[in-house]
Amino acid sequence: MNYRAPAWLPGGHLQTIYPATCIAKPPVAYRRERWLVSDPLLGDDFVDVDFVDGEPGKPLVVLFHGLEGSSNSHYARGLMAALASRGWSGAVPHFRGCSGEANRTARFYHSGDAAEIAWIMDRLRQRAQGPLYAAGVSLGGNALLRWLGEAGHGADFVAAAAAISAPLDLARGGEALSSGFNMLYTRMFLQTLKPKCLDKLEQFPGLFDREALLAARDLYAFDNVVTAPLHGYRDTDDYWHRASARHVLHEITVPTLVLNARNDPFLPGVHLPTNASKAVTLEYPEEGGHVGFPVGRVPGRIDWLPARLLSFFDGSRAPIAHDLCDAATHG
Repeated sequence: MNYRAPAWLPGGHLQTIYPATCIAKPPVAYRRERWLVSDPLLGDDFVDVDFVDGEPGKPLVVLFHGLEGSSNSHYARGLMAALASRGWSGAVPHFRGCSGEANRTARFYHSGDAAEIAWIMDRLRQRAQGPLYAAGVSLGGNALLRWLGEAGHGADFVAAAAAISAPLDLARGGEALSSGFNMLYTRMFLQTLKPKCLDKLEQFPGLFDREALLAARDLYAFDNVVTAPLHGYRDTDDYWHRASARHVLHEITVPTLVLNARNDPFLPGVHLPTNASKAVTLEYPEEGGHVGFPVGRVPGRIDWLPARLLSFFDGSRAPIAHDLCDAATHG
């Protein structure tokens, strides 16, 4: 399933923005559950999970959303609709503060949040009646890969996984989002992140520097004030280095697709890793943007990405046929 961008939608920016804002999202009937968290590491909190209920015994696919995403994001609705058409079940857990209600602890979510992924996957493992698959988009993809790598064979209860447009090298991605047209994306993220942080300061006065938060104009400054200190990192540089998924790609044992467009504005293709464990398929089409991959005539469709993921999951049911040290890279 090689990806080819439509001729009428050229370039990484259009292939990122248009699918997210202009292509109709399919309808999805979600059922929400609130899971209470009581964990020494994760605190006393809640996680809201939106489910699509499929037929008993059929696979369950969990999708971890991106920065400031939700079950309503275009990629989530696209995948969940595709699952429903197969009679499969789906789950979209919301990272803290992304379900429409502020969470209860002095914690948000971040790109290296393997502990949160582990807690959610353990819950889903207990209730899955058929094969369990996992996918992650952007930040959620990086966090999923971190968990897969850190868990090693402990994640083998997952039949297969996929990470889409993950910022595999957070420092290089952060640099890309800090200049030129890419500042549009940064401003969009900060427009929702800053109000959440101001609300968090109402809950926990003195948690971080309010004036430094308001002065932050890029993700480097924001992560320095909020994300890094809140989640046990020394500063942005420490967070971006230690949380990057590129460090653990060789430790992954679950069949995993890493799908990144080379023209993704969030992580230019020159920074994409070129090798990984034999369980990992690195797939880097020339085009597609950031979680875009639109296809078809005007006004376009967003069904290529769900079809690619489900094709990979279908193919993973057979044993891995190759035994290469380096994963195949598809252009």
